[in-house]
Amino acid sequence: MDKKNLVKEYSNGEITVVWQSGKCIHSANCVKHLSAVFQPQQHPWINLDGASSDEIKATVQKCPSGALSIK
Repeated sequence: MDKKNLVKEYSNGEITVVWQSGKCIHSANCVKHLSAVFQPQQHPWINLDGASSDEIKATVQKCPSGALSIK
């Protein structure tokens, strides 16, 4: 497994957030905007129970690198 190009999916049954490690520039926009969901010190680091699906979608759309997306 190539740790530099991991693709992880996190779902709450309503939406699925896809994270692509190879695209991530670690701007921390996700953490700054929605720290209840995006918690880099935790495993898994994305907890979709921390906010509504609409709030999560809005934050994911602000990802400057495209590392986060909605499936």
